[in-house]
Amino acid sequence: MTNHATPAWQARSSAFPLATHRSHVHSALMKPPCFLLIAKLLCTAATATTISVVPIFEPLSLRGTDVDEAVSDSGESLQACIASRPMAMSGDFPETLVEAIRSPHLLPSNNPNYKVEEVNLLVLCNIAIHAEMTPEGLDARIDVSQLAIPAEVDLTARQVLKLAIGALRKTLEAYQLPLKKPLDVNLGIVGADDEKSHLRDLATRFTLASGSSSP
Repeated sequence: MTNHATPAWQARSSAFPLATHRSHVHSALMKPPCFLLIAKLLCTAATATTISVVPIFEPLSLRGTDVDEAVSDSGESLQACIASRPMAMSGDFPETLVEAIRSPHLLPSNNPNYKVEEVNLLVLCNIAIHAEMTPEGLDARIDVSQLAIPAEVDLTARQVLKLAIGALRKTLEAYQLPLKKPLDVNLGIVGADDEKSHLRDLATRFTLASGSSSP
């Protein structure tokens, strides 16, 4: 006579069908689907940023020092200069570099008598600068709507803007050095009301080729 007794392991499984089902579900939940892992990796890659050290040229006030570097249209020496400093930047793009020209700048010193807290003329004179890339090239805007030159800065608004434009151009020239494609730049002066209308003619257009330098 054939023994049809149910094997012990099968009996245990049939006796607790719900528990067995839950065990499988729990196991599945404990192992994230592959597509979730891939999505997580893609998100991580998307949020990762590259930090580069680049030279940023700035228009600087030299007040509080015994140095005159910049020269005005009339040949007069000014207590101002265009100087570069290295900056660690996320996003090495022309528009990002242009806006970095207005970064606050405390000039280091080993002399306790030098107590100037800010030397960037764009910050000192409350001049804003913006830039964006367009199909035609780089569109930069210097906003003078809130321009106000402090009494301790012995410069005219025109002199400050010329220094700022020089800093912008030098910054972009450094950016262009390793590139092969020319960069067209449209620089406008905005916020120049009636009292500042004489500043509008400083607006300019120029093209920078790779390895170019200012005339």
